[in-house]
Parts: sequence; C-alpha cells; structure tokens
Amino acid sequence: MPIAKDMNNAFHALMTLSLTDFRNHAASQLDGLAQLNVLTGDNGAGKTNILEALSLLSHGRGMRSAANNEIARRDGAGGFAVSASLGSAAGPVKLGTGMHVKHPGRRLVRINGSQASQNILGEYLTVNWLTPAHDRLFVETAGARRRYLDRLTAAIRPGHLGYVQQYEAAMRERNRLLSDERLNGKMMDPLWFDALESRMERYAAAIESGRRELVEQLETMFDETHNGGFAKPCLSIVSRSEYLKNGTERPLTEVWRSARARDRAAGRTLDGPHRDDMHVVMRQTGEAAASCSTGQQKAMLIALTLTHSELVAERRPRLPALLLLDEVAAHLDASRRASLFEQLSQRNMQVWMTGTDASLFAALPDHGRFIQVETGRIVSAFSG
Repeated sequence: MPIAKDMNNAFHALMTLSLTDFRNHAASQLDGLAQLNVLTGDNGAGKTNILEALSLLSHGRGMRSAANNEIARRDGAGGFAVSASLGSAAGPVKLGTGMHVKHPGRRLVRINGSQASQNILGEYLTVNWLTPAHDRLFVETAGARRRYLDRLTAAIRPGHLGYVQQYEAAMRERNRLLSDERLNGKMMDPLWFDALESRMERYAAAIESGRRELVEQLETMFDETHNGGFAKPCLSIVSRSEYLKNGTERPLTEVWRSARARDRAAGRTLDGPHRDDMHVVMRQTGEAAASCSTGQQKAMLIALTLTHSELVAERRPRLPALLLLDEVAAHLDASRRASLFEQLSQRNMQVWMTGTDASLFAALPDHGRFIQVETGRIVSAFSG
C-alpha cells in the first residue's frame, strides 16, 4: 500500500507562487495552495508553463530542458522570474529563480533573498514530473531512458547529476584526444589518457552505484506494494558496453587503456556508464514495455512515478516534495482516475495536475484546489 501521510507531522509544501514574464504569463500569482492542485483551461492557456516554472525550483533545466532565453515572455523586458514561499520543517523559506535582462542566458537563484547556487535548491525541495513527452520513453533512444534514470537517481542521491556531468566532461576530453590522434597521425602522451581515464572511473563508479541502488529499491517496492489498478514495470540496467557484453569484469581503466585503438577508429569512447540503458518489461506478463499497448505503457509510467515518489519520501522524509503531472488523467478510465487520486491524497507531498476538462477530476478528494488558466492569466481559484 502507498505510504500514508504521517498525521503527526505538518504537511510542508509551497504556500504561494509568483510568475513574472514567464512564457505567456506576464504576472500570475497563486496563494492558498493545497495538497492537490488542478490547473484547468484550454490548450495553450499556460497550464503546463506553470508546471515548468515549478520544475525550475529544483536543480537542473526543468521539465522542458529549455534554454533560459527561450523561457522569457516574448513581449516582456527580456528576463523572467519565478518565486515561491515554502513551508518547511525549519520554517518558511523564500525560493526564487530567473534570468535578469542584464545577464541574458544566465539563470540566477535566490534563497531568502540571498544569491545561491542552483544545486542548493535540491536541499530545500524535491520535484518530480510526468508529462506527455514521457509517453514515448519505452520506445525512445537509450540516451533518453538513461537521462530519465539519472533524474530519478538524483532525487535520492543529490550529487548524482554532478557525477554524470564530471564523467561526461572527462570523457569529452578523452574523445578529443582520440580525435586529434586520428586527424594528426601523432600519438598523444599516454599519461594524459591515464589521468582522464582515472577521473572517468572514479565518477563511473559513483554513477553505477547510484543507478543500481535506485533500481534495486524500486524493484523491492514494486514487489511489496499493491498496483492500485495500474500495470507495474520490472526494471533492470542493461550495459551496451562491449566489455560487459562479453562477460569480462575488469577495471574500467584497463578496459579503456586496451581499447584506445578501437575507440580512436570509432572516434568516441565505446565503454562505460554512458552506454547503459534502462530495460523495462511489464511485471504481470513479462512483455517488453516497448511492445506493450499505449495504455499499458502509460499505466507503467504512472506506477513508476508513484513508487518513486514513495521512495523519495522514505529516503528524504523531512524534505518537501512536489509531483507535477501534466495531462495525466486524460487517457485513464473513471476507476483508474479515482484510484490515482486516492493514492495521491495519501502521500505527504504537494501534487499539481493539468487538464482541459475539469470533469476529469470529479473524483478528486474534497481538499483539492482548482485553478482556471486563460491565456497566461489565473482567472479563478477555489477549493473543491
């Protein structure tokens, strides 16, 4: 069963939200936020833009991975701002992020009015999301699934994305050396390769450890929890690296050293965690997720999202959490919608959902809040 809210602890989440020159929102303000918040309105009204703004209150580039210059309102001054007041176990916190017109392309973060690192946001709030873009996750590229896996891992290991970035930076430098050798016909000092490969191995170990821990814990939870009417996935990590395909277990530094000639010919590094893939099958049938129906794939994504939110609540119980669900109810029948809303209401997190039709949320518990959006404006907000 889902983890019920601990009624002995206060519920901590966002209390207010403000958007300035964000996408199509010139100036939108929300207060009196609830545990379950539903944004309704026509397509293009700006519902998903509010979810994107919320996603920027965590580390990373948000749910659309958009460049900062793309986010600023087209007819605005050239910058944008997102601010929110957060109720936490340590007391109220003011979070803010945005881009100043004097510093185009550079995203700034403020906490209680003081400038801070973007990575620090992860110490105040966790944010996860499920959007229609994820509907193709199981038939997408291995890279798309790997990025999804790393984002989920970072929610329980905040330093994970930093390890990925450091590994990829060292790997790009190794690839550059390989390319220079191939183009110039001159061998580089092997010590350069040794140093880069040593760095890569250190970060690779942390990356692989984090991914394995995530999958193992999710698998345990899938085994122990009721599916709530949703098909459940079975997860595993599959390496596409040649040295693992052949069953060879050697330190990566040895693999990379012996593979330099091969990698030089290929123009890139062919072994390592950057080649991993997340393999998913439907737990009830054993069928590969990529071959399942669209409805089954959606159900597995929902089950994965809900179970991951449970895991984050277990691992980081004092940290406020947001779950952003874009158009999640549109393709569910009435019984599954009711099951989803019931499960969401039992979790100690703040949930935001969008939909064009408010009637899809008729089964929402009474403590939900409905917010109507029209052309970048909040036109009404009331509790259900």
